[in-house]
Amino acid sequence: MCSETGSRYTGMMLLPLATTAIIANLLLYFPNGQVLEPTKITDLVWFFHGFLGAGLLVMVPALMLLRGGGEGCCTHRCGMLFPVLLTIQGTLGAVYCVVISSLGLLSGPFCDTGSGNYTYPFRNDSLEDNYLFNQPTWATCQEPEHIVLWNVVLFSILLGIGMIEAVLCLSQVVSGLCDIYCGTCIRKGQNVKHHQVEEVLQGQALSRSGRGGSPENMVTVRPLRPQDDYSPGSGSLVAFPCPCLSWRSGST
Repeated sequence: MCSETGSRYTGMMLLPLATTAIIANLLLYFPNGQVLEPTKITDLVWFFHGFLGAGLLVMVPALMLLRGGGEGCCTHRCGMLFPVLLTIQGTLGAVYCVVISSLGLLSGPFCDTGSGNYTYPFRNDSLEDNYLFNQPTWATCQEPEHIVLWNVVLFSILLGIGMIEAVLCLSQVVSGLCDIYCGTCIRKGQNVKHHQVEEVLQGQALSRSGRGGSPENMVTVRPLRPQDDYSPGSGSLVAFPCPCLSWRSGST
C-alpha cells in the first residue's frame, strides 16, 4: 500500500473493470435489447452482482488506490489499515460477482420454450449434459430471441471481471498487511514537514527518579533543517515504528 506507483496502477485497472461490470449487469435487464417485464427477467440478475459486487464495491477502493492510498497513509498503522479494509471490501464484492455469475451460467436463462410460459429449461441439467456444452439445445428458448447467447456472453464477462478484480484486490490486501506488520512504512522522496528522527539510543537506562528506572529505548527528535536532503538515495531516512524492522535514522 505504501508503494504509490503500484497502487495507482492497480486502481487504473480496477476502475474500468468495475465500470464494465456495471454496464454488463445493466444489459442483462434488456435481453437482446428488448424491454421485458420484471417477472420475465432471470432471477439471478436481481442479485446485482455486477452493479454492486464487481461494480460499486470495487470502484471505491479503486478510487482510493488512484490517490496512492491517501495522503499520509504510511505515517501510522491506523491510516494504513483503512486502505486494507477497503480492498477487503473490494475482494468480497468481486468474489460475490464470481459466485453469482457462475450460478447464472450453470442454471441458464428464464425464457419461453414455446408454450407461452416462462421457465428455466436448463436449471436441472447435470454438469455433463449442461447446455453450455450442447449448443443445439439453445433453440429450446424461443423468447426472448437469442436470450441464451445474451446471458452466456454477459455472465461470462462478469465472471472474468470478478476473477480479475478478486486477484487484484487480494494482492493489495496482502501488500497492505505486509506493510502493517513487516513493511518499511517509509515513503522515499517525500519531504517531511515537521520533525525527523535523529538518533536512537538503544538499551540506555533512564534515570529512576525520572521514569521509573526501567530500561527503554530513547528517541531524540529535532526540527527539520533547511539544508537536510531527503531525496531518494541521499541516505537520509525517516523511520516509523514497524514491528519487523529496526529503527534507522539519517545523519545529523
